Amino acid sequence: MKKNRPVNLNLSTVQFPITAIVSILHRISGMILLPGVLLLLWMLDMSLASQASFDTLSEWLGNPLLKVALWAILAALAYHFVAGIRHIIMDLGFAESFESGKLTAYISLVCTAILVLLAGVWVW
Repeated sequence: MKKNRPVNLNLSTVQFPITAIVSILHRISGMILLPGVLLLLWMLDMSLASQASFDTLSEWLGNPLLKVALWAILAALAYHFVAGIRHIIMDLGFAESFESGKLTAYISLVCTAILVLLAGVWVW
């Protein structure tokens, strides 16, 4: 029997590799997208229902809190999209080694950062 097994695994002290962080964030962004896409669909429905509801939605979108929420949803969508493309590339047999996985993880984070900044400019 091994006696040097960890007794208590404290996740705050574990150093996750960048590939694990990107994977975990992909799952979190997917969970954020469920209520986020529902909100976006509701806003689309409201904008198309009538001129009065469109005007009401336009007024609401002037609220900075709603702008932040919209930006957060678009950020989650951008990250989930980019990480999904990364996974598709890996499923096709490319970038499957640990080193190339790290490289594509960093590339996906940079691409996401650019898309999130562009979404912020568009929302504000």
